[in-house]
Order: sequence, then structure tokens, then C-alpha cells
Amino acid sequence: PEERISLADPEWSDVHVVTGALKLFFRELPEPLVPYRLFDPFIEAIKLPDPQEQVERVAELVQSLPPANYATLHYLLAHLCRVMERVDVNRMTRQNISIVFGPTLLRPEREMGSLAAGMAHQNQVVELLLAHFDRIFSA
Repeated sequence: PEERISLADPEWSDVHVVTGALKLFFRELPEPLVPYRLFDPFIEAIKLPDPQEQVERVAELVQSLPPANYATLHYLLAHLCRVMERVDVNRMTRQNISIVFGPTLLRPEREMGSLAAGMAHQNQVVELLLAHFDRIFSA
């Protein structure tokens, strides 16, 4: 039988528990929210020299996501944009959110040689998605 939980239970009153559960959910998916086949194209997009081109290419890649992945990413990023609006209270800047969610939403199928370099690019993709959310998801 399906286990029922109530977010009204005291164990869920700590935002870190809820955030941890959310990150764990995305980390435990058989394939990340950004499918493995799109990992390299997203990383290549973030490496483009022109910031305008970066946004356009990432927007194209987001549009190419399977519908369920697109809808979930859209919903999650919209929520994270709302979290950033409260930065004065929660200290969750765009960069901090990207550090937390970059490796969770976007990861290579096989671990790369330099983990730190790879994670920096994953974080940059999430930063760009948040910074240009309206442009990327309006297409």
C-alpha cells in the first residue's frame, strides 16, 4: 500500500528536512530531470562566449525536454525564483540555489575526471535558468 504522509506533522516543519527530501527525490530518479543525453549540450551552451547565445541555446534545449521533464523543471524553477525573492530572510541567492540544485538536476551518466569543474558548469546552467527564467520558459 502507498504510504501517506502529512506535511502538517512536526517532522516536516523544518524547511531543511523538506528541501532535503526534495533534493533526494530528484537525486534518486533513474535519470536526472535533465536527461543524460542533454547533459553535454547544456554544458556546451553554458560555455558559449556570448551570454545572449547561452540563453538562446539553453532555451532551445529546455524546449526539447520531454513534456513531463519540462513541466517539472518549469514548476521547480518557478518555486526557486520565489525562494530567491526572500533572499533577505533565507540567504538563498541564485548562486546558493544553483550550488544546491545544480548537481541534482543535471548530472552526467558517468562521473567525469574533474568533479569540481563539472559541478561548476552544472551550477552555471541552473544559475542561467534562474536568471533568465521568464525568457527561457516563455518560448
